[in-house]
Amino acid sequence: PLNDPFGGWTIWSATPVETIAAIDIVRGAGAGPYGAGALTGVINLREAQAPNALSAAGGERGYARLSGAWSQGGFTVAARAENFDGDIPVRAGRGAADARADYQSFAASARWLGRFADGAASLRLGGYEESRGGGVLGAQSRARGAHVSGAYARTDAEHGWRLQGWATLTDFANAASAVSADRQTATPASEQYKTPALGLGANLAVRAQRGAFEWELGADGRYAQGESFERFRNLGAGFTRGRIAGGATLIAGLYGEASHTSGAWLLTGGLRADYAAAFEASRLEYELSTQTPTLNESAPDQERIVPTARVGARRHLGPIDLRAAAYAGFRPPTLNELHRPFRVGNDVTEANAALKPERLSGAEIGASGDNWRLTLFYNRLDEAIGNVTLGMGPGVFPRVGFLPAGGAYRQRQNLGRIEAWGIEAHGAWSIAALDLRAGLAATDAEVTRAPLAPQLEGLRPAQAAELTLTAGIGWRIAPDLSLALDARWEGPRWEDDLNTRRLSAALNADARLAWRLTDRAAVELAVENLFDESIETGETGAGVESFAPARIVSIGFALR
Repeated sequence: PLNDPFGGWTIWSATPVETIAAIDIVRGAGAGPYGAGALTGVINLREAQAPNALSAAGGERGYARLSGAWSQGGFTVAARAENFDGDIPVRAGRGAADARADYQSFAASARWLGRFADGAASLRLGGYEESRGGGVLGAQSRARGAHVSGAYARTDAEHGWRLQGWATLTDFANAASAVSADRQTATPASEQYKTPALGLGANLAVRAQRGAFEWELGADGRYAQGESFERFRNLGAGFTRGRIAGGATLIAGLYGEASHTSGAWLLTGGLRADYAAAFEASRLEYELSTQTPTLNESAPDQERIVPTARVGARRHLGPIDLRAAAYAGFRPPTLNELHRPFRVGNDVTEANAALKPERLSGAEIGASGDNWRLTLFYNRLDEAIGNVTLGMGPGVFPRVGFLPAGGAYRQRQNLGRIEAWGIEAHGAWSIAALDLRAGLAATDAEVTRAPLAPQLEGLRPAQAAELTLTAGIGWRIAPDLSLALDARWEGPRWEDDLNTRRLSAALNADARLAWRLTDRAAVELAVENLFDESIETGETGAGVESFAPARIVSIGFALR
């Protein structure tokens, strides 16, 4: 897995694009080899077997990218570097405190694939580092990590088994600034100068097929441990306090799944049982000048066994397949949610070491053909983890201190239950020299139960758009010339849980013109945010809006 052991997020720049052959989307929760945490599905990246490639690009506002991959026998090495000087996110009311949201990244990987003892073996090493500007003077984040994994599999026509293990070391740093009301000054507010984390994992599976019946039994486990080191409480002469907070989590599970094909029917089912634990939670705060503790607490260990399952059926009716599924899944809170408070501008979100796992249950029905897919779904998320607003500035808040006007004091909480109904549709067609595709996702989501925050009942979850539309056109203009246009329209959504900060609907379109010079070489002209739309990405309590970068034009050369 590429998920960070501390935050659960994915650093996409950590994987050189040239090593990816295809992407599979596995929708829905439930049993199977992906384990706990796959609450609504899985993004599976398939690595290319022989991805010899080299590409370079440059464009506006300091954009530059260089990447490549080389294979020989069973060995593959790849690397990627990228830079973007960025834009200033705030446009209206911009002040001297606003800065460019720049970006730099580097990643490299090495992999060996081969045969060993009548089976297939692989070993992969990787490392990355990226930094991002927060759009405010003094606000900067940095993430870096290293990963090693190995796998071995044996198979024949009827049965096989596989074993995989991995280890990940990561570190994360983030500096935040408090911004004055006139946005002329930015004062250092907190500095999380390191967040070292360790992730370990392994899985073992046995799979067999007997005619129309196929089954798999497996076991997997993941361990994560990490701490956040921070300096905070700046009264005007620098930071006066320090904080160390962290803990460990363990998830271990057993699963079984099976499928049976009978004529036009395909029946599937699976069951998992996971042991989930969070332990060694501690939080120490102290005066930097004297090292005197001001807070020293630990949270009780948590452990539980969680069963989950999935059943499904598909009926083939000529050119149409009908299908239905029901499933249950869960996601334990990450170390980041349990232990790491964070600040964005004047908004502060506190951690919560007492968080429970989220639990999802759902059902869906759908139909599909050769080039289209339609799905209706219902999901219910219990113990949903959200950033719950507990107060607004100006004021003094527990553990946070003073927040100015417009600042929000929040804490991660199991806010209750979220229910969502929705429809997803996708289609793709080829007409002469044109390849067309379109998609739709509509979701009616609502907080239906929030005993700890009743003010949220009846409201919509933050960052959840009601409607998203996508479209794409591929045009083979000539044998050596092609044009690709992709567009995504996302409806309005709420920035905050109280539904008071509304982010506007936005259209983002990208274009790419590729001219093949030879069988292996091509020149590409790319335009991101083709129509130079104002794509709103954030809004503060004081009404200050932030936006994604304006239009970017770049030109590149690729050798494959």
